[in-house]
Amino acid sequence: MAYDDLRSLLRALEREGDLKRIKAEVDPYLEVGEIVDRVQKAGGPALLFENVRGSAMPLAMNVFGTDRRLLKSLGLTSYAEISDRIGGLLKPELPQGFVGVREAFGKLGSMVHVPPKKVKSDNAPVQEVVLKGDEVDLDSLPALFTWPEDGGSFFNLGLTHTKDPESGIRNLGLYRLQRHDKRTIGMHWQIHKDSRNHYQVAARKGERLPVAIAFGCPPAVTYASTAPLPGDIDEYLFAGFIAGKRIEMVDCKTVPLQVPAQAEVVLEGWLEPGEMLPEGPFGDHTGFYTPQEPFPALTIDCVTMRRRPLLQSIVVGRPPTEDGPLGRATERFFLPLLKIIVPDIVDYHLPEAGGFHNCAIVAIDKKYPKHAQKVMHAVWGAHMMSLTKLIVVVDADCDVHDLHEVAWRAFGNTDYSRDLTVVEGPVDHLDHASYQQFWGGKAGIDATRKWPEEGYTRDGGWPEMVVSDPDTAAKVDRRWKEYGL
Repeated sequence: MAYDDLRSLLRALEREGDLKRIKAEVDPYLEVGEIVDRVQKAGGPALLFENVRGSAMPLAMNVFGTDRRLLKSLGLTSYAEISDRIGGLLKPELPQGFVGVREAFGKLGSMVHVPPKKVKSDNAPVQEVVLKGDEVDLDSLPALFTWPEDGGSFFNLGLTHTKDPESGIRNLGLYRLQRHDKRTIGMHWQIHKDSRNHYQVAARKGERLPVAIAFGCPPAVTYASTAPLPGDIDEYLFAGFIAGKRIEMVDCKTVPLQVPAQAEVVLEGWLEPGEMLPEGPFGDHTGFYTPQEPFPALTIDCVTMRRRPLLQSIVVGRPPTEDGPLGRATERFFLPLLKIIVPDIVDYHLPEAGGFHNCAIVAIDKKYPKHAQKVMHAVWGAHMMSLTKLIVVVDADCDVHDLHEVAWRAFGNTDYSRDLTVVEGPVDHLDHASYQQFWGGKAGIDATRKWPEEGYTRDGGWPEMVVSDPDTAAKVDRRWKEYGL
């Protein structure tokens, strides 16, 4: 099973030699980010900075920086374990499309070990210490100033809780948080995100919005906050499904929300309509700075924490970063769900170099002319896959994870006057290449074998692929040791 809290995971990693304690004083201004970025890109261990300048709170970094550590934190040996469990829920009688996804999660929710359970404050470690009003001092938390042109110090792994003012459905999301002063946090709620919609609904009604931000949460909860679930599916349901047990929740002290009882630190506050401040610039996962824009500014009224809390954060920047394992988990976990929406898909891959949303490589068992183009448009219509800028469609015999193989197909199997589809549509809020914000051009490449019905009129049809003679290949396999190679 997954670890119940962050600190038990860190203890396990330390026993295995996969965590390094940094006892030397480090500066959260640029220095911590430089250290972590180097260690992460080298495939190094999780880090626990015990002496962060300006804060008495230790800082855990690079915790999910390798696939092994993320899988360990979730109690898994491979990402396929969750894919297989999700696939087992998706029976043939379920309808296709988003209704099928919701019905699958409805069946998941009937499992008694999945829904979160409420505990009393006395049993919630995160409420051992409660600070209110003028006792609140966000400067005591180690926020990171990571890149030279950043607009300030940021918390990069705070899990933000809100709920729809009309339906009451909660949302758990992961957004960067700029520390403006001792009691004010900038909420980077992008245009396509559920929390932004909650804020806009509350503002139209002239109501303030309750917000709770949790740090150092149980690993399954932290992962679930990154998962691109439909807005009416509870992230805590998904976290319980991954963890194999119910997530313990506790009522907040000053806002009508619940947070993980095993978290390390929680910030609580009310967001007033129209309270905005300039946020950014920020060195983002694109590898470029996103510009300064006005975003909601949250006043923190209450902080709850453990008696000896620690904070968890990540470095955001040019890939590869700690986003990599989190993105690969999402890619594998959601393959069965994507197949409900687009049943033509055999497999897919979201390359980390594309930030997991700029490019999708999709394999299909081609059944009719222009099948690839049908799949492209279906993917662009599938929830957050709508932000994908490039879709490469290959035949089912292509390994979508072998980028050399994919490139060979895409470079050689295409006549760009016929096999390139260019459209316009929504792009990520942070996309710097679109000529205007929020929408831009997209492309689909049909790298499948072409059929005569698609206008391929070359004599003899599509050529045969060069492959080894199977009998000779088997013979060489048998004699390989004899060759002394």
